[in-house]
Amino acid sequence: MMKTLVQCDFDGTITEADASFFLLGAFAQGDWRQLLRQYKEHKISVGEFNTRAFAMVRADKSTLLEAIKRETLPSSLSSRGVKMRDGFRELVNYCAERGFRLVIVSNGLDFYIREILKQAGLESIEVHAAQTQFHPSGVEVRYIGPDGSELDDGLKEAYIRLFLEQGYRVIYVGNGDSDISPARYAYQIFATGELLGYCRENNLECKPFNDLTDVVSGLELL
Repeated sequence: MMKTLVQCDFDGTITEADASFFLLGAFAQGDWRQLLRQYKEHKISVGEFNTRAFAMVRADKSTLLEAIKRETLPSSLSSRGVKMRDGFRELVNYCAERGFRLVIVSNGLDFYIREILKQAGLESIEVHAAQTQFHPSGVEVRYIGPDGSELDDGLKEAYIRLFLEQGYRVIYVGNGDSDISPARYAYQIFATGELLGYCRENNLECKPFNDLTDVVSGLELL
């Protein structure tokens, strides 16, 4: 039987909102939204966006984690803050039952991703994301690829290529513009948001999802 890996984005896919935008909105001391516009217009890379935007955040790690804890719930019990999309726990359990390897590969920051997973009791999930160090002058953000080299962009592509080289059939789950390029490598795409719009406009086969139980239903058909 072909071994299967589910590569899943985090912000806007596992969570309904982008946790990094929540933190920047609450703590950045500068016009990070101008940088976001430049990133959305493909004028700067994701690495440059997060490096420059989080350099505006002077709060320490514990302060940011406390903010995440206040705003995060492991299920949709609240209509505010950063919450997980319905069905994530079901997706985790289904992958475990089927022997599928579930991996989060995200342009988001490792410290808050791990905190949100911890709040849900799911901290054992494999995560590859931006590495962070905290300094009084701001948060330092670095993307390190699977070969140990520093990247300015393309973290998701680097990992899906690695998984394919390891012989996996890769199922991709994502929502954003940054998911378009890596999703093209996948055996099957589950899409929402900007990724879904792109797939439909460019006749790229995908399965839409609203919550992650839709992904479980799709995986059952493999």
